[in-house]
Amino acid sequence: MPDDLDTRPDPLPITLRQAVPSDIPALLVIEERCFVTDRLTRRSFQYLLTRARAAALVELHGDVIAGYALVLFHAGTSLARLYSFAVDPAFRGRDVGQRLLSAAEQAARAHECIHLRLEVRRDNAAAIALYKKNGYREFGVYTDYYEDHMEALRLEKRLGTTGPSAPLGARMVPYYQQTLDFTCGPSALMMAMKALKPEIELGRKLELRIWREATTIFMTSGHGGSGPYGLALSAWRRGLAVDLHVSDPSAPFLDSVRSEEKREAMRIVHEDVMEELAGTDITVHHSTLTAEDMAQAVADGAVPVVLISSYRIYREKFPHWVVVSGADDRFLYVHDPLVYDRHHAHIDRIYMPIPKKDFERMARYGKAQLKAALVLRERPPEA
Repeated sequence: MPDDLDTRPDPLPITLRQAVPSDIPALLVIEERCFVTDRLTRRSFQYLLTRARAAALVELHGDVIAGYALVLFHAGTSLARLYSFAVDPAFRGRDVGQRLLSAAEQAARAHECIHLRLEVRRDNAAAIALYKKNGYREFGVYTDYYEDHMEALRLEKRLGTTGPSAPLGARMVPYYQQTLDFTCGPSALMMAMKALKPEIELGRKLELRIWREATTIFMTSGHGGSGPYGLALSAWRRGLAVDLHVSDPSAPFLDSVRSEEKREAMRIVHEDVMEELAGTDITVHHSTLTAEDMAQAVADGAVPVVLISSYRIYREKFPHWVVVSGADDRFLYVHDPLVYDRHHAHIDRIYMPIPKKDFERMARYGKAQLKAALVLRERPPEA
């Protein structure tokens, strides 16, 4: 894919532009020539060029497409992903890859993104050399990632010119993807618990057990979500110290349910949870945390689990739990347990940079503007 072959000058005029649907046949030819497995399909190109939050760039030599770069953007975050990148073998050695990579970074900056991430096959030495020459650093590995079971290296470049090169945090927070639509709360809590207690084993059994413990019983539709008080109890039962910040002391999410019968069931569950909570050392604050408070908690070695409205990221209004996994002077970095379609991957959901002022706007839910956050710490040893 990068330029490592022909070094002859190109006599044809070179132009770079946005891809259009009429380019798809030529892009499919490049896919065929460059990749044995994991090729993008006509349907994928059609979606990415017409409907996705993406920049699709092509370089033309004369009227022939020599290569392309596809960059995905994520609503509500300052993160971009180089989703696919290929240079026709006939045009390698002419700096096509370098120009496309620079254009992809420029497109990410134009969308106010400060990080560009990508995956690359471990055996693609030429591509890895190109990325590292351009300042990309390895920050993880996906095992058995490609169709032929080859590993993928996860690379990242910070596009901003100032500030820390990586999120600041006292702990590495592992990633866990929720397996059901309604288990974001347990999944976020599991990531935080694993960071503080590495011996905890993550898996679906624990995910569903915590959901049973923390569910509010009902939501607008479908299964009930997880409430802040229930999640706090789940963390406390597993040996963690918990500070719970909730803006409203009443039963959460009542305004999402119209049926009075269902509301009454939710009140009973809330009353039961509060009685159990009274027998613990969980500290409950009927106050809210600012973004700076969360950044300070991260710096102190704690892991916040925060309720947000999904609208700013997914354009759908549902309560959603995420983990604050790092912080710097401008951003909170978030692990989001939801991987929502086949064009996205774990790499898009970890250390998502969100400007602090934007995070404070999204960290509330519903008509009541409920704000809730658990700040988890290691429980100090008993005297």
